[in-house]
Amino acid sequence: MYSITNLNLLLLAMAQFSFENMVTELTKLDGPIQNGPLMRWQRKAAESGLKLSVPLDKGGQSPRRPKSARTPGKTPKTPSTAKTPHKTPGKQGKAPSKTPSKTPGKTQAPQNDRFIPSRSTTDIDLGHFALMNENSENADPEPNNAQYQQHLNEALNKGQNPHNTKILSFKNKAPDAPEGYCNNLKVLYSCAGKSTAPKGTTQRQIPQQPERILDAPELFDDYYLNLLDWSCCNLLSVALGGGVYIWNSADGSIIQLMELQTPDDYVSSVNWVKEGGNFLGIGTSNGSVQLWDVTQNKMIRNMSGHAARVGSLSWNAHVLSSGSRSGAIYHHDVRVANHHVSTLNNHSQEVCGLAWSPDGRYLASGGNDNLLNIWDATLSEEVSPLHTFSHHQAAVKALAWCPWNPQLLASGGGTADRHIRFWSVPTGSCLNAVDTDSQVCSILWSQEYKELISGHGYSQNQLTIWKYPIMNRIMDLTGHTARVLCLTMSPDGTTVASAAADETIRLWKCFAVDKGKKETTSKPVKETSKLGKISNFGSIR
Repeated sequence: MYSITNLNLLLLAMAQFSFENMVTELTKLDGPIQNGPLMRWQRKAAESGLKLSVPLDKGGQSPRRPKSARTPGKTPKTPSTAKTPHKTPGKQGKAPSKTPSKTPGKTQAPQNDRFIPSRSTTDIDLGHFALMNENSENADPEPNNAQYQQHLNEALNKGQNPHNTKILSFKNKAPDAPEGYCNNLKVLYSCAGKSTAPKGTTQRQIPQQPERILDAPELFDDYYLNLLDWSCCNLLSVALGGGVYIWNSADGSIIQLMELQTPDDYVSSVNWVKEGGNFLGIGTSNGSVQLWDVTQNKMIRNMSGHAARVGSLSWNAHVLSSGSRSGAIYHHDVRVANHHVSTLNNHSQEVCGLAWSPDGRYLASGGNDNLLNIWDATLSEEVSPLHTFSHHQAAVKALAWCPWNPQLLASGGGTADRHIRFWSVPTGSCLNAVDTDSQVCSILWSQEYKELISGHGYSQNQLTIWKYPIMNRIMDLTGHTARVLCLTMSPDGTTVASAAADETIRLWKCFAVDKGKKETTSKPVKETSKLGKISNFGSIR
């Protein structure tokens, strides 16, 4: 009986001991994990293709300290398997390396992107053509005509060179505005910094200060008016309030040509005839267009008909075109009694830009409705524009035809657009568009240097010189304290006059030519006033 009882107690104790061992095994956290995943430092070493210098135990997780690394004379301690070792044992005789996350002795190769092209912005057809014709450039081109190739390139490739065009697109560009889109938000872009356009280089010296500054009191700060023009006889006309003043660039004399009789009326536009240079067209706020002979200082005729102010004028031989706030464009034949010979209607708001091409074949008109129209020279009542462009997102005032290519037009948009765009009239395509970072008020071409100069508003109020056709920014001419409203060029093409809302007119000699290579083409004009010469800073009146 006693032995049976002892046996039962022994069995009970053994069962209790087995249970405790099982609970201990289950709850033990510092033991090796059997068949578990590799530790992070082991995975990184394996991915880098390195050999592990640390032997693993049966569990495959815990490193064992090599015998040579143990301190003699001391009882070796069992390394803890619960923590990642802070130091990875290295070779014998060397100090152990640092954290195993950094690969000792080797540098990881940089992990590059796969550069997957965006199919939505990739021109597959153009890419296939470029690849298939890569080695056929030297084949017999037919026809081998430079002008034909240029026109074909403008028609098929949007004016881009297919040999320099990227086949794959790795960056999504902003989509073009759809035809007829109008930005009604009138977003005012923040332009606190300087222009981000690429800066070009030039070998000539460009003065960064104006050659002369003229005071222009009562110059209206109105973006839609054209208040400054320079004649081929070297006479500069400017509209100040209700009067027009003439400054003779040859001797510095100033005269007041006219003054409107009604106090509330004001002059809204001026424009010289291209040939002769003695006749000046003047648009007024009451809708009439006056024609003045400067040599006799008298008005030849007064042509009425517009329902609102006339903000833009442009001559084509004996025809004077006028654009009104009502959106209508009138053609006036100044030789006949019934001067109104044609009307153009395609603008819904004020016409703020008018420019005839140098060959007299096309008329460009820009309006506050963000439209740019190209008209044929046909003088009839039922006329539709050849092209209507709605790419600009603001009023189109700045218009300039290329002097050496009369079929190329440059146009500039207002604050919500900020772009200078180039148009091919025969094809009706936009050849290029450049973001100027500010409002574009006026554009002029330099035939001597194949460059452009543009006048801008907020925030720099600068004149910017561009190299055409790459459109790199050569220089910014600063000095105006308010936005530039109008630009005009001297007849010899060397000096640019800028009128700004700070009521000053500044003369910039930015396109000066070598006197030994080219003689000036300006013609002196007899002094019409006894005001005498003025200093570098004078007053228009």
